[in-house]
Amino acid sequence: MATIIGGIACSHTPTIGFAVDRNKQDDPVWAPIFEAFGPVKTWLAEKKPDVLFMIYNDHVTSFFFDHYSAFTLGVDSQYAVADEGGGPRNLPPVAGHAELAQHVGASLMAAEFDMSFFQDKALDHGCLSPLSMLNRSEQAWDTPIVPLAVGVLQFPVPSAARCYKLGKALRDAIESYPADLKVAIVATGGLSHQVHGARCGFNNTEWDLQFLELFEKDPQALTRLTLADYAELGGMEGAEVIMWLIMRGALSAQVKKIHQTYYLPSMTGIATAIYENADVVLPKARTADLRYAMERELAGAENLAGTHPFTLAVSHRAYRLNRYLRDMIHPAHRERFLSDPEASFDAAGLSEEERTLLRQRDWDGLIRYGCIFFGLEKLGAVVGVSNLHIYAAMRGQTLEAFQATRNAPNALYSVTGKQGGGEGWDKQQN
Repeated sequence: MATIIGGIACSHTPTIGFAVDRNKQDDPVWAPIFEAFGPVKTWLAEKKPDVLFMIYNDHVTSFFFDHYSAFTLGVDSQYAVADEGGGPRNLPPVAGHAELAQHVGASLMAAEFDMSFFQDKALDHGCLSPLSMLNRSEQAWDTPIVPLAVGVLQFPVPSAARCYKLGKALRDAIESYPADLKVAIVATGGLSHQVHGARCGFNNTEWDLQFLELFEKDPQALTRLTLADYAELGGMEGAEVIMWLIMRGALSAQVKKIHQTYYLPSMTGIATAIYENADVVLPKARTADLRYAMERELAGAENLAGTHPFTLAVSHRAYRLNRYLRDMIHPAHRERFLSDPEASFDAAGLSEEERTLLRQRDWDGLIRYGCIFFGLEKLGAVVGVSNLHIYAAMRGQTLEAFQATRNAPNALYSVTGKQGGGEGWDKQQN
């Protein structure tokens, strides 16, 4: 079973990534940052976690306000380095632990946290500033990650209490994972700072140190503070420290703090800390109960003939092909597909199996491969096939035989618009 070996708390200011990239280890201004992270790197080298669960917030880089979520879990197997305006940092892509992420996602949903999930998105300094400081290799990353992005920029945002409760559910999720993994939870952000308005530059060292004390010894007290309280005490952007409570909620009530530093060089109070679990094993394992709760909603669906639930694992496996189908909403993609399908397959990096399924218009094969139907209907709109044609093909029937099972047998339709494929099938009905 997976084990949470401890938690790491650290700031994620871009100052940290800047210092790493410019080799500022010996600069007196930046040296304290490297010194603060040194014991954390040593702890990681000794404990050798299999996965780092990274809690961070994106800074309007990969997530924008056209769709902004409270808790967004990465379920991918690799994460690119984001371009935040001046080109991406010179870092390799970060490996993800997709299997653990999918398990955690299912468990948190069973615990009634309404999660969002992401793939094919790059990571910005919220995750990579501390991660690049913790990494020991210059050529690759030491440890795969599971990233959890928390929406703390656009109000309303999750409360401190909600973050703490999520942490408790996260503990159950990780500890019910069936493989033997050692997981360290890394909470990033803060401490006190404000970067907007006439109050920018606000810091409160007294509050930062008090927060660290409460975080270790009485985290429940921190859940009683409102976001306005956090903004007053630590600056509006400093309120992001509520993300730390996710990590703290996932640890035991009593923890052993083995490291803590604090440094205020410019705009943000920079802290690092390590907390080891001081947990006692339960006399009776709850793993079976937790997995039952995860699997309960879909239990039995696998026995429904011709039914293929679109799970996180399926979504991850077929992501590239589903994106290809979804991109039929873009005129240029449609035009390339219609004029030179093989070139469009090449551009999308589709496998030979995926190409064959598309060439043959194997609608049921596409579903069994992992495509979601709402991508198929977009393809149908482009090639001039109605939804009913696709339904019939998936059932292995002629269109006429399938229509005979409908209350309105002459009802043919599609999602096509004014630029869609031919609708000869519609004219034939009139």
